[in-house]
Amino acid sequence: MTDAVPIAHGYYPPSINLPHYVANEDSVISLIARFGVFWVAVSGVAVFLISRLRPASSLADRVAFTWMCLTGWIHLFFEAHFVVNHAALASGQSLFDQLWKEYSLSDSRYLTSDAFLVSMEAVTAFCWGPLAFFIAYCIVAQHPLRYPLQIVISVGQVYGDILYYATSLLDIEYCRPERYYFWFYYFFFNFIWMVIGCCMYSFPARHSQLVLTKRRLHMARSFQNIPGTQKA
Repeated sequence: MTDAVPIAHGYYPPSINLPHYVANEDSVISLIARFGVFWVAVSGVAVFLISRLRPASSLADRVAFTWMCLTGWIHLFFEAHFVVNHAALASGQSLFDQLWKEYSLSDSRYLTSDAFLVSMEAVTAFCWGPLAFFIAYCIVAQHPLRYPLQIVISVGQVYGDILYYATSLLDIEYCRPERYYFWFYYFFFNFIWMVIGCCMYSFPARHSQLVLTKRRLHMARSFQNIPGTQKA
């Protein structure tokens, strides 16, 4: 009985075995364009909602609301798709299957059910996804929980990216040698969450510092107004 011939694929390292791999049916341009339509649609609906529900909201709040809706959608649907279907991803032909296979040219671990990636993406999908939508609600409702929760999700996203970069760069090569895959797929797409995560952290952090400063001033003034505390 002869051994089965390994299925040819373009992922790195070339030695990885993907017995159920099926090449994508759609072109890269088609996949990115269709995914881009989802991004635009989700962002457009978010802008419409915040404009109707809080017409007097600041630009910073509108940007934060739109981002929370977009990142929540990506976490809860796109990344959750990977978590649920990672074992059969290499043979799938749905839009999300093909997008993950295309991205995996920069990190083949997504097609081999890597334990770290499945665990990390599960936390991202089922913790950060719902939390992002709840923060969006808090922004509309002007709920004070918005600020600490926005710090939590921002730190979590940045920390997750740092771990992701580290585990890949310090391990064997999982990316194809073409620079396009490393710098555009692997680096740029993940760096978006690093940059915006830092921005989403800085605003509530400054707000919290301002609130604490105001409380300290209020307490100091209240103390000065207590009889017997004024200087003669």
